[in-house]
Amino acid sequence: MFAIHAMPVLAQDEGLVLLPDTAELIWGVVAFAILMAFMSWFVFPRLNQGLETRQQAVQSSLEDAERAKHEAEEARREYQARIDEARQEADRILQEAREQAEEVRREAASRGEEEARQIVERAREDIEAERSRLVSELRGQVATLAVDLAGRIVEKEIDADRHTELVDRYIDELVGSN
Repeated sequence: MFAIHAMPVLAQDEGLVLLPDTAELIWGVVAFAILMAFMSWFVFPRLNQGLETRQQAVQSSLEDAERAKHEAEEARREYQARIDEARQEADRILQEAREQAEEVRREAASRGEEEARQIVERAREDIEAERSRLVSELRGQVATLAVDLAGRIVEKEIDADRHTELVDRYIDELVGSN
């Protein structure tokens, strides 16, 4: 564009320095000002618009990420609450099962005790019935033996009904004394 005419100037002990011509310097400043004005009206606004768009996109992404983080945290809290609720439910079910098992055990023990009591009661009734049957049988045998024995001793037959009555009275006296 412009030819730069430099003129060597000797500085005091520093060596050779190149300085541009004044007209070139003015044209350079004017060209720079025009370039800056062009960039300010056309390039910088588009550049700023692109930067703002990018900044908004980044900001939007950050907000989305923050929102997703909050949603994930909320989902984690909800999940933890469900886990805690499930654990409480499991503990409650286990406790109910233990209580039911204890109730079944108590009922079984109670039924066992009741059955044992009934068995003992039936055994007592059976023993009493057997005792009564044996006593009756023994009375009959004793009466028969007594009649036979008395008949031999007295050498005459005692009436069986009368003799049975005597033997029964004698046995009742024996049982009453024991």
